[in-house]
Amino acid sequence: MLVHSRTGKWTVWAGFAVLFVPLFALPLLVIVAASFSTNWSGAFPSGPTAAHYTAAVRGESLQALTTSLVTAVTASLIALTVGTWAALAGAALGKRGKRVLDALFMLPVAVPSVVVGLAVLVAYSQPPVLLNGTRWIVILAHTVLVTAFAHQSVSAAIVRLDPMYEQAAASLGARPSYVLLRVKLPLLLPSLNAAAGLCFALSMGELSATMMLYPPDWMPLPVLIFTATDRGSLFTGSALAVVLMAATLLALLAVSRVRTKASFR
Repeated sequence: MLVHSRTGKWTVWAGFAVLFVPLFALPLLVIVAASFSTNWSGAFPSGPTAAHYTAAVRGESLQALTTSLVTAVTASLIALTVGTWAALAGAALGKRGKRVLDALFMLPVAVPSVVVGLAVLVAYSQPPVLLNGTRWIVILAHTVLVTAFAHQSVSAAIVRLDPMYEQAAASLGARPSYVLLRVKLPLLLPSLNAAAGLCFALSMGELSATMMLYPPDWMPLPVLIFTATDRGSLFTGSALAVVLMAATLLALLAVSRVRTKASFR
């Protein structure tokens, strides 16, 4: 910490608590409290129950969670593959080519996600590529939305790489494919894991574009949470939101452990 005096440190921590608790911690704690309640009397929910979680882990809710997990994993893997390839290609093309690729991949992030959803819906509702009404149009939209983050994360890591490793491998007679697979990608592994975790978390929480595209048999959990709260089922929606948070955090924890191990390789 840049503040060296004890009074200054306490002041910084107090300011952090004043900002963090009401803006970040308190809303999440209220959602958790509401998920264990049956009614809202006064400032806090009341009527403790675990029945909402019983419904949140079975039937339609369990299917929606599975849909979200499959969508997020698939979109993250595709985004990581495409984003890494584009980042490597941009590094090889030079500054001008890299700027062009950066602009192209950042375009979906520069516009609202609902616009991306509408664009995907219009583009893939007619032959020769007809995806409307299938799960693939949802996965495609999620991939488009998260690929930019994978691309930017890997691009930043490539800039920080020491070229001496590649030069040493090439001087020993290693082919470019061998240098890529056995030298460059292992050095990028911590950044790849971080990008995968970010893409997964963003996909798990995506709602705006998904609302425009999902078919009845492929409803992700954020859509189910929205429909539950829109019908007035606040406590059921809160339980579903806690399940979504828990699943996302567990996945990110697993990714962080892989990243930690990779950083010591």
